[in-house]
Amino acid sequence: MKSRWVLMVGFGGLLLLMAFAGLDMVETLADIQTSNDNIREDFVLRTRVLERIRGDLYVSGTYVRDYLLEPESGNAEGHRFSLLETKRDMDEALGQYRKMLTPQETPAFQRLTSELADYWQLLDPTFHWDAGKRQRDGFRFLSDEVFPRRTTMLGIADQIRSIDESQLNAAKVRMQGTFAQFRWRLTLTLMLMIGGGLLLAVFATRKILQLERETAVNFREIANARAELQQLSARLLAAQEEERRSISRELHDEVGQALTGVLVEMANLSTSIRARDLDRVAAEAGEIKRQVEGSIRVVRNMALLLRPSMLDDLGLLPALEWQAREVGKRNDLRIKVDASQVSDELPEEYKTCVYRVVQEALHNVVQHAGAHSVEVTVQQDAEFLDLAVHDDGKGFDPRRQRGMGLLGMEERVGHLGGTFAVQSQPGHGTTLRVKLPVVKVAVG
Repeated sequence: MKSRWVLMVGFGGLLLLMAFAGLDMVETLADIQTSNDNIREDFVLRTRVLERIRGDLYVSGTYVRDYLLEPESGNAEGHRFSLLETKRDMDEALGQYRKMLTPQETPAFQRLTSELADYWQLLDPTFHWDAGKRQRDGFRFLSDEVFPRRTTMLGIADQIRSIDESQLNAAKVRMQGTFAQFRWRLTLTLMLMIGGGLLLAVFATRKILQLERETAVNFREIANARAELQQLSARLLAAQEEERRSISRELHDEVGQALTGVLVEMANLSTSIRARDLDRVAAEAGEIKRQVEGSIRVVRNMALLLRPSMLDDLGLLPALEWQAREVGKRNDLRIKVDASQVSDELPEEYKTCVYRVVQEALHNVVQHAGAHSVEVTVQQDAEFLDLAVHDDGKGFDPRRQRGMGLLGMEERVGHLGGTFAVQSQPGHGTTLRVKLPVVKVAVG
């Protein structure tokens, strides 16, 4: 779950970063485009108005020249009218440019307007000259007053145009700075996305490799478990066959021979009855009774080994105590059983599991441990049933030696959802522990 949240948050953050970067790029490019259009339009408009002023200034000089050098009064009046129209157009252009002034242009524009005012003030008296005065003083006035002033004003207009160009260049520099900042943000965003993508790729790759390793381990465990199950099945079949052979031998050697002896004694008894030998009849009847009782005992013991009836009739503790007595008596082994805290309401599958585990554990003790005493403890609380079988035998290494008996016990316990553990060391005895969950069982 932690890895899932890391991947979800990582990929979600990466997608959000990409979306933010995309929106930022679109917005920045739109601002740059808008700023560039505004700068270009403003420069074009400024240039157009300034050229209009320059053009009017040139035209005014031509009209003044034609007016002053024209001998005909009618034609001179026409030139004067055109000159005044040019002045009105120039004043309109100056007013338009004044609205677009920047602090850098203000001093030059003020000098231009001052020079233009002086220029028109200088021309104003000439509008009242007659033809004779225009012929006498017109050329000198043009060369001494009009042309120098026009040159000066054109120079000022050129300065204003230079300022416009410098402002355009400054705007270009600002645009370049904006582009540089945009490139830096874009580079940083790309680095973050690439770094985040690499981190996520490394994390995802590690998780995938870890999952592959875990899958390989699980596959090997499953293969080993399958092989163990196959071996267990084969061993169970072999044990079943061995148990059948044991039962067959018991029936043949014990019960069969006892019944054969009974038949022989019955024949002898029949002969003694016909001979009316009462003492021999009594002795042979007693022998028949002894052999029949022995057969009954053998059959009862076999039945108890297969499924002790006292487990169903009397409960788990009497069955364990009987088993301990029988095993201890046959093998000269001291076995102590403590199961006083076990509920009588314990389910049958739990009783059977505990009984079979103890039976197999005692069998292993007899066959392999070489022990002198065994302690069997069964305790139960509201949630668990705990079983422990401890012997003082020679012990073994559970990691290296796991026979069919241990696997069978582990399978029984695992079927009921319990845990099975073996604690042993060579020379220090063995302790077998079983823990079964019995939450729904009432403690008696």
